[in-house]
Amino acid sequence: MAESSASLHEDASRLTPETIERHRAIVSIMEELEAVDWYDQRVDAATDEELRAILAHNRDEEKEHAAMVLEWLRRRDPALDEQLRTYLFTDRPILEVEEGAEHGDAEPGEAPPGDGSLGIGSLREEAS
Repeated sequence: MAESSASLHEDASRLTPETIERHRAIVSIMEELEAVDWYDQRVDAATDEELRAILAHNRDEEKEHAAMVLEWLRRRDPALDEQLRTYLFTDRPILEVEEGAEHGDAEPGEAPPGDGSLGIGSLREEAS
């Protein structure tokens, strides 16, 4: 398999503190997902049922860690936020979601990607 991108590709002195922090978070997600993969393999290979249950539990905790760091990144990156809001938690085929996002289409009951509103509108009366 290919080598990872865990190390910086540019001189750290030329990077902003925000870029360094995002890099730290991205590497953490990579490590958490790699741990998920390793635990999946161990669960498959283990023959003792109790050990398999423990390993599966540990694997699922790694998923929690990855999700927490992904949320940290989402909150700090508006472009990532928009993409996650477009693609996550949809039921349509992913490529259909992409086509809809590119053409500004939304399924009935869905807000346009990145809209962020509940579609209710303002509840305040406009001053005359």
